[in-house]
Amino acid sequence: MRHILGRIGVIITASALTAGAAAATSTADAGPARSAGLYAPSALVLSVGKGDAASATVQRAVMLSCAPRPGGTHPAPGAACSELRSVQGDFAQLTRPRSQGDCTRQWDPLVLSATGVWQGRSVSWSATFGNECEMRASLPEGSVFSF
Repeated sequence: MRHILGRIGVIITASALTAGAAAATSTADAGPARSAGLYAPSALVLSVGKGDAASATVQRAVMLSCAPRPGGTHPAPGAACSELRSVQGDFAQLTRPRSQGDCTRQWDPLVLSATGVWQGRSVSWSATFGNECEMRASLPEGSVFSF
């Protein structure tokens, strides 16, 4: 009888140790939530809208994330992030003066906008162009807004 009670005690102890180890392992696997402390957040929503700035209807929009690595729904996130880094996130520097005479004077406004966070700073930028030709003429090739 003592032999049977001894075996039951060993089985119970082994079961308890195994359950404890499993619980400790699952807790260790979960670990604390990792912070993005090494990288300042850079996540933006870029859009093209039709109409004036106050009432533009969004035609196209993408998400762009640049830290810790380029990603999002932008078709070329790596190139877009590099371009933004080259101007320190100043969207106004991404547009250049239009050449006169290349576009008609048709009024069919388009609005480009960028909203979100760039390297930890809040971003809310927009620019209105008279028509699509003016917008294309103002943006460099390979632009952040090529989507």
